[in-house]
Amino acid sequence: MPHRVLAMILAGGKGQRLYPLTQARAKPAVPFGGKYRIIDFVLNNFINSEIYSIYVLTQFKSQSLTEHIQRHWRLGSYLSDYFITLAPAQMRMGDRWYEGTADAIYQNLHLVERSDKDTIAVFGGDHIFKMDIRQMVKLHRERDADVTVACMPTPIGEAHRFGVMAVDEEWWVQGFEEKPVHPQPIPGQPHMALVSMGNYLFKRDMLLQLLEEDAQNPNSTHDFGKDILPGNLHKVKLCAYDFRRNQIPGTELGAANDYWRDVGTIDAYWEANMDLVYVTPALNLYNTAWPLRCANLFDPPGKFVHEAGDRVGRAMNSLVSDGCIVSGGLVRESVLGPRVHVHSYAEVYRSVIMEDCDIGEGARIQRAILDKEVRVPPGEQIGYDREKDLRRGFTMSEGGITVVPKGFRFR
Repeated sequence: MPHRVLAMILAGGKGQRLYPLTQARAKPAVPFGGKYRIIDFVLNNFINSEIYSIYVLTQFKSQSLTEHIQRHWRLGSYLSDYFITLAPAQMRMGDRWYEGTADAIYQNLHLVERSDKDTIAVFGGDHIFKMDIRQMVKLHRERDADVTVACMPTPIGEAHRFGVMAVDEEWWVQGFEEKPVHPQPIPGQPHMALVSMGNYLFKRDMLLQLLEEDAQNPNSTHDFGKDILPGNLHKVKLCAYDFRRNQIPGTELGAANDYWRDVGTIDAYWEANMDLVYVTPALNLYNTAWPLRCANLFDPPGKFVHEAGDRVGRAMNSLVSDGCIVSGGLVRESVLGPRVHVHSYAEVYRSVIMEDCDIGEGARIQRAILDKEVRVPPGEQIGYDREKDLRRGFTMSEGGITVVPKGFRFR
């Protein structure tokens, strides 16, 4: 049964490639899709899957993430195995930070040992996807696997960027290689390879054994994908779970569940936000059978103001969060976080504007990300002049996305 599962969410990464969005917060705490945080997606996956025993392992720049979990993810105090508990790095194994995904679990092994759950789910906290984890648990138990890895069939020309699993016809894993030059194709699918999503189910006793052995290996980087799984294929029954077969309640029966995004770079983060603004988005936020819980900030509804003359507040193909006011401005193909104010004649195009930003009259913004509390003066432009943006200290991604850091004030 799913309630026999203990969840361990890895949420301690630095997220250096998302700088400056991670200048003062961990990657899982970065806002996404207007009103969510990145970590909200994996938390909703567990809660919607009726798995209520959850530890969130934090480490670097964890204050924002800690406040978000404590304020907005409370399960109550009446049932001892219904909890979402933060587990900060406590250096119980010595004076060192987590050295890899496996080491993060090893340093919190006491949480596993004192649990009565027979299945341990180790999931990342920094990907955007929907998954009914009960279905993966069902396969894990039916096949009596020691370890089950969630995986995504991926075009073979793109698979070199991931950890790739070689499987037999029954999808038992025969090989596991990180970022191979020549990925192994899926049997019967020569143009597709099987990449690991970094989400695992372990038999409890097997996890304890593997971690204890890995901790004694001085040559290990203490990572599940790089060391533990590839190094133990001869002794564990390792099963691959096809994420595309995961059926989300409320979706059309048989529809492929193939949306999974690693938003680890500025370009990937921006593109995933832009995925949400299409008429038929690749990721559906409006499925009431699979609710996406987030912070309830009790803001008023969004407001669109029609001022005198031709100043009509409009937002087209955009997500507009509560508390926003579009007052005579134009917003196109963009994501507005809570309490964003877009003034008269201002234009926002294909941009992500986080909460409490103010876009002054006549300002123009395109292909940009504005972190929280940025005040854009009247008539200012962002994303139109690369050299000017760089001189002001803004970050420019490889794909040409301009990033304005939190609280930036123009001179």
